[in-house]
Amino acid sequence: MEAPDGDERLCRTAADRWPHELRELRQAGTYLVDDRGRIIEVSAQAQRLLGRTADELLGRDAHDLLHRGRHGESLPRSRCTMRQPLLAGGSGQGELEWFERGDGTLLPVSWLLTPCEVGAGRTGSLVIFYRTETAVPAPPGPEGASASMSELDRLALLAETTTTLTASLEVEETLRQLVRLTVPLLADWAVVDLLTEDHGVSRAVVAHHENGVVIHREDLQGPMPPVPEESPMPLSRALRGVTATLVGPETYQGTPDSRIAVAQRKLFRATGMHSACIAPIRGVREVVGALTLGRADQPGAFTTADLLLVEDIARRAGLALDNARLYERQRRVAETMQRHLLPQLPVVPGVQMTARYVPAPHASQVGGDWYDAFHLPGGGTALVIGDVVGHDLDAAAGMAQICNMLRAYAGAQRELPSTILDRLDRAVMRMAQVTMATVVLAHLEHTDDGRWLVRWANAGHPPPLLVEGDGRTRLLEAGHGPLLGTGLRPARADAEIELPPGSALLFYTDGLVESRAHSLDEGFGRLRGRAADLARQPLDALCDLLLEGVRPTDNDDDVAMLALRVP
Repeated sequence: MEAPDGDERLCRTAADRWPHELRELRQAGTYLVDDRGRIIEVSAQAQRLLGRTADELLGRDAHDLLHRGRHGESLPRSRCTMRQPLLAGGSGQGELEWFERGDGTLLPVSWLLTPCEVGAGRTGSLVIFYRTETAVPAPPGPEGASASMSELDRLALLAETTTTLTASLEVEETLRQLVRLTVPLLADWAVVDLLTEDHGVSRAVVAHHENGVVIHREDLQGPMPPVPEESPMPLSRALRGVTATLVGPETYQGTPDSRIAVAQRKLFRATGMHSACIAPIRGVREVVGALTLGRADQPGAFTTADLLLVEDIARRAGLALDNARLYERQRRVAETMQRHLLPQLPVVPGVQMTARYVPAPHASQVGGDWYDAFHLPGGGTALVIGDVVGHDLDAAAGMAQICNMLRAYAGAQRELPSTILDRLDRAVMRMAQVTMATVVLAHLEHTDDGRWLVRWANAGHPPPLLVEGDGRTRLLEAGHGPLLGTGLRPARADAEIELPPGSALLFYTDGLVESRAHSLDEGFGRLRGRAADLARQPLDALCDLLLEGVRPTDNDDDVAMLALRVP
């Protein structure tokens, strides 16, 4: 993982400042880490022992890059003995640890660690390590580990955290699961502060375990003051990505250095927490927020070993939240693009016309549904409903291309709907990325003797629904052919119907009727039954009530609707 720009500047500054300070030792390697655990200077002997160049070491997280278990496995931070003095800001030593060399082999080392200043008021640690020639027993687990949780329990919790948090692509669900995993097992209070896209801070969660249930204190949630650049207070440091910290009410007894410190003091007073861990929630490239776990009703203060565990949990939460935010951002982009592409409906004298677009309820299910309506050359109106196969940004992009091509073909010259769909099918097969889609293209015409005629062709789409004024309904299943983009060359057919006076014609996508729990025929049945009951409702009310009463609750697809009513 590349260091952020700020860390790169720090590494370069430290490299300019420290070379004469890091004396070469004959048998030991030395390196400096900053308060985030990133390597900011390394000696030549350390490079030789590790089989890595300075460019491969500087700016990298020392734990992620070097620390391994006895079999070469990645080492959870909660099991890393070097993390304990780093978090506590003290000295420490280890008799036998394993570092991974550049060629993937393991280097058995003993090490010493001591805190030091790295300039500009920032603290870090100096690490001295050397190759261990004789095997000695591996050290026991971190001293001070809570007696209530064995090492096996901690590893099981971390495994469950990874599995559970990565199962969702929604920020709110990820936060809910994070609270469930930590409260009341580790603490009776859980607080999550998230950095927003506009560089602000929002207190997204304040949850308390009380009488067997988790209660969310919404009065303590909401926008937070900005993060000061140089504040040494624990929450400010965590939101800047600095290492986790043990805190208590005494941390905030002095004069606050910022408004966010004032907010923290109010939090401790309101919750009664006597001990807490505050850890940064880091995503792949940036800090996402901070996790605070606190104890008010539970006895006993958090230990450094507990802090290591909380730090590991926060790290896993950061990766899950980063993914959830990415999917939600993708959804917003696709949804915005779809809404901008959906047209203003044309005015057709005597005809009421309306449309609806409802996005998918889940960020991972952005679709390519669209509707369209436009005047045809020589008179009449084109009516279009379509759905590109897939649920992602590519589906939305494919929808834009197909929608524009269909408009161009239909508006060039007056042709039958089946002919236009056939030409569109051939064009889809020539796209750089072939896209499959279902489409209904219909032509609405007003004859000289006052009748309203609809001629249509259907490429694999759910059939339009005719709703007469007396409540009779009919699915228009004629004119059906294969969807676009299959490579087949079917003989597409047109169908035609005269619309009874006062009737409504509804075009819709499959998100209105499809369900994992029921068959498609049941979905069509619900649609027809509900439409019959609403036949005399105004057109806008008809569409809204159909969406409310027909769309399945387990539906995770978007829905587009186009409806018209003739005089």
